[in-house]
This record gives sequence, structure tokens and C-alpha cells, in this order.
Amino acid sequence: MSDDPAQRATPQGGPSTEFDRLLEENRRYAATFDRSALTAAPVSGLVIVACMDARLDVHEVLGLRIGDAHVIRNAGGLVTDDVIRSLIVSMELLGTREIAIIEHTGCGLHGVDQVALRERVAATSGQAAASIDIDFGGFDDLAENLRTQVAILREHPLLRRVPVHGLVFDVATGRLEEIH
Repeated sequence: MSDDPAQRATPQGGPSTEFDRLLEENRRYAATFDRSALTAAPVSGLVIVACMDARLDVHEVLGLRIGDAHVIRNAGGLVTDDVIRSLIVSMELLGTREIAIIEHTGCGLHGVDQVALRERVAATSGQAAASIDIDFGGFDDLAENLRTQVAILREHPLLRRVPVHGLVFDVATGRLEEIH
């Protein structure tokens, strides 16, 4: 594949200007990179599970710098098997000893119709809806969903017993509210 942006194409055949911008930003970043002394273990001993929502900048919201915490993100900030796997690695190999889960107001999974989403995926992928065996994690009550995620972590048999906190980020105000 060519390094010339004019010759690089997206899977749809058009130029990838956003990807090119990302590569240019990385060249600028690498030119002054000074974090090679950081270790994989977070300085704070904290691991955060958060929604992938673009309005939630976990580091900025919590006043963290690179190297302070592990951040695991997915749609909804849900405790999935892969989150458990990552938490085990974080705790057992890299010494984390406290967990915070951050979900947020206005989440795309709040009130989502999983059947309709499955049908939408079927229509765009050409697969039969019945063959799409994914739990998208839709929920109706944000606070209750967060309490459920916290309980999963507190009770999971493979995780160390560490403090687990549930937080809701308000996308309108930027404030965090602890949910008990």
C-alpha cells in the first residue's frame, strides 16, 4: 500500500483524510515523545472501566495524566468477559488495587431495543438476525445498571477483593455522581 495519502483509499474506495490526519498528528507527537520511562503499571493503582462515549474524556474528568491509571472502555462501560480478563491482568500482573466504573447520562444503550438493533445489523451485514448472538447491553435504568456492574465486580470469583466505585458522568454538566 502506498504511503502517498492521495493513493491510499478507504475500504469504500475514497481517500482517507481522517486517517492521514491521525498519522500526521502521531508524527508531531513522536517528535517530542518523553514518556518512555513510564511503566505499564499505573502510578495510582487505579483501573477504570468506562463507556466509550466520545464526550467522556476519562483522564480530563478525573484529573489523571498518562501513566496514572488503566482505562478499559466499551459501549456502556459494561462488565463483559473481556473486561474481566483485562481486570485480572491489571490486578495480578500490574498491581492495581481499586476499580471505578463510569457510565453516563445520554448513553446510546439506555433504552435501546436489542431486537431492533439485531435486525439493523442483519440488514447491513447480510446475516440472519437469528444468527447474531450478541448481547448489546441495553438497559432501562442507568443507576440500576451501574449498580449491577459494580456488583458483578465485587462478587466475581476471579477478581481480588478491592474497593469498587460506581460513578455517573453527567454529559450536560461534566459532574460525577457516585451511585451506591
